[in-house]
Amino acid sequence: MHAWLCEQTTGPQDLQWKALPTAQPGPREVRVAVHCASLNFPDLLITHGKYQVKPPLPFVPGLEFSGVIDAVGAEVSHLRMGQRVASFGGMGAFATEVCVSADKVLPIPDAMTFEDAAAFICTYATTHHGLIDRAALRAGETVLVLGAAGGVGTAAIQIAKAAGARVIAAASTDEKCELTRRLGADEAINYSREDLRERLKVLTEGRGPDVVYDPVGGDLAEPVFRSIAWRGRYLVIGFAQGGIPSLPLNLALLKGASIVGVFWGDFARREPQAAVAALVELTRWYVERRIKPVLDQVLPMSQLKQGYERMASRKIQGKLVLSNDL
Repeated sequence: MHAWLCEQTTGPQDLQWKALPTAQPGPREVRVAVHCASLNFPDLLITHGKYQVKPPLPFVPGLEFSGVIDAVGAEVSHLRMGQRVASFGGMGAFATEVCVSADKVLPIPDAMTFEDAAAFICTYATTHHGLIDRAALRAGETVLVLGAAGGVGTAAIQIAKAAGARVIAAASTDEKCELTRRLGADEAINYSREDLRERLKVLTEGRGPDVVYDPVGGDLAEPVFRSIAWRGRYLVIGFAQGGIPSLPLNLALLKGASIVGVFWGDFARREPQAAVAALVELTRWYVERRIKPVLDQVLPMSQLKQGYERMASRKIQGKLVLSNDL
């Protein structure tokens, strides 16, 4: 097998494509021939040693992939050779093969392409957990999606619309705003040239959004939280802008609002039955064509470094996928 090896946490430019011994799955693992893998923001952080998980060196990065099972551990009974699957939350996706714990593997339907499957679990499971579970989103409510043209942002637009909500998308360029409208956003705000608070007042007639979906953090958080509706729910998804904001807690008191953490990985570990049920529903929505990953580009696995460069420059719209089939 071959894999992109991280031997020092100095950034993705120092990753090396190397031949490695073919791994054998442990008793509770399966080995998957990787067809596609997707880039997620933690994949960038981990090569700099800045992610919350710091695997020992050397390691093969890549959290999310799709492919076909080509070996099954002795204690695995619910998966089989030749099965089409996707996985998120392990390590080693930027390779031709990877061994992964069987409980991190999701069988995928024939209708789902490997490209879509590689871009599916992280963004849609996180967003479903946030909007449907943690925020208890109701039909008719208004959702503000920050970073709306990114991977989780595009998923949030689709899932909120599937739940019957009104969606206001916020993004940094007119091009990204146009993408959000094509995905079904009712309104779009270019926050690089519009006053976000003032525009929200106009679009919500002074009431504010019921739910804020925030994977961005940074200096957008406080003005948006000041705009939230009575009994609003502010979903903390991540900090793509880099800064972790400090919100004045008196604002939560004055608005009767909730600050809600969304950590799908630990949710899946602590509440596996609920997490599986959500993935089953999401897979059904995909087959029904109610949701579909937005693919920025599909590049050959050999061009992983170019993919990292595109992510670092914040040019990606939706998800960028690497393919071993190209």
